[in-house]
Amino acid sequence: MSDNNTANETAPVPSFELADTVFLAQQEENEQLINKITKSIRDADMGPYYYYLYYDMKLPGLEWDQSLYDEMIKSSEAKVKDIESEIEKLEKEDESEIEVLKKWTQLGEYYAQIGDSEKAEKTILKTIELAPSTGSKIDLLLLISRIGFFYNDLIFVKKYLDKAKTLIDKGGDWERRNKYKTYYGVYLVSIRQFEEASQLLHDSLTTFTCTELTTYEKIAQYAIMSGSITFERNDLKGKLIESSEILSVNSNNDLLLPIYKLVKSLYFTEYINFFPSLLETYDLILVKDRNLKPHADYYLREIRCRAYSQLLESYRTLSLKSMAKSFGVGIEFLDDDLSKFIPNKKLNCIIDRVEGIVQTNRSENKNAQYHQLIKNGDALLTKLQKYGAAVRLSGAEKV
Repeated sequence: MSDNNTANETAPVPSFELADTVFLAQQEENEQLINKITKSIRDADMGPYYYYLYYDMKLPGLEWDQSLYDEMIKSSEAKVKDIESEIEKLEKEDESEIEVLKKWTQLGEYYAQIGDSEKAEKTILKTIELAPSTGSKIDLLLLISRIGFFYNDLIFVKKYLDKAKTLIDKGGDWERRNKYKTYYGVYLVSIRQFEEASQLLHDSLTTFTCTELTTYEKIAQYAIMSGSITFERNDLKGKLIESSEILSVNSNNDLLLPIYKLVKSLYFTEYINFFPSLLETYDLILVKDRNLKPHADYYLREIRCRAYSQLLESYRTLSLKSMAKSFGVGIEFLDDDLSKFIPNKKLNCIIDRVEGIVQTNRSENKNAQYHQLIKNGDALLTKLQKYGAAVRLSGAEKV
C-alpha cells in the first residue's frame, strides 16, 4: 500500500450492499431478503457476522444452521492461516516493508470482510504501526471507520475519522482529503448535522472516489436531502437543481427523482406538487435508507416548515382556504399542521380561525433575515481568513 494508491485499489470491505439488505430485513420479515443475506454470508464465509445477526441482532426470519456456521469458521480459519504463513515467510526473508504491509492489510481486510470486527480492528491497528507513510496510515484508518459504518457504530466511526483527520491536517494529499470529506459527510448525515454535511457532500460530488463506502447516487441523494433544508433559496437552484453532477444521474433514478422533484417544487413555488413529492420521498428514500430513517420525521417537519415559511413571506395575511388550495390539502389539515410550528416560533405567524386567515409577523421576519445576513457575513469572513492562512502556509504570499 503506497502513497500512490488510487481509489480503484481500495478493497470494498465490508460489504455495504449486505449492510443495506440487512437493514431492510430488520424492517419486516422478508424471505427473499433473508435468502439474499444467507447467500452473501455463505459465499464469503462470514461466520462471525452470521453469529452476530442471529444471536446479537436477532434478525427476523434468519435461521441458525450449526453445520453451515462450522463450515464457514473452518474455511475462514484456513484462509487466515494461509495469510499469516505468507506474512511469516516474508518477514523471515526480509522482504520489503511494502510487501509485508500489503499482507498485513490483506489480513485486516479479510477479518473485516467476514465480520470479525474485533480482530479486524486489532490487526489494522498493528498494520498502521508498520505503515511507513502518512498516506498508508490514513487509508487504514478509513478502513477501520468503515467497520463502524457497517455496524452503525457512530461513536466508533467518529473516533477513527478524527484520527484520520489529524494525519490529513499534517500532510494528507488531495485525494485522501477528498475521501475524508465524503466519509465525514456521510457520518454527519447519520448524526443529523445536515448543515455541515450539505456543503461537504456537495463538494464530494465533483471529487467522488469512495466506491468502497457508498455509491455516487447515494452521495447525490444525501447532498440534495441535507441541502434542501439548509441551503439558501438561491443555492437550491445553483447547487442542487442545476448541478451538472446531480443532473447526470437524476434521470429516472429512484434514489434521486422523488427528492429532486421535491426541491424543484420548493424552489419554483409549485406547492401543489410539494406534498405528493414529499410522500414519495418518505416512502421511497427516507425510510429505506439506514442512515436517513432515524431522521425521517425530523426531515418531514423541517421541509414542511420551510415550504410554509417561504409561501407566507410574500403575504401579510393569507386565507387558510387559499393556502390549503396552494398545497392541495384540506383546511383542517393545514390548520393543524401550522399549529405545530407556531408555538416554538418556527413560523412567525398567527392563525385567526374566526376570520379563517393566517397573519404573518413581518417585523419578526425582517429581524430573522437581518440575523441571517449577519451569520452569512461571519461565515464569509471565516472562509476568507482560512484562505489567507492557507496562502501564507503555502508560501505563496510575497514579502
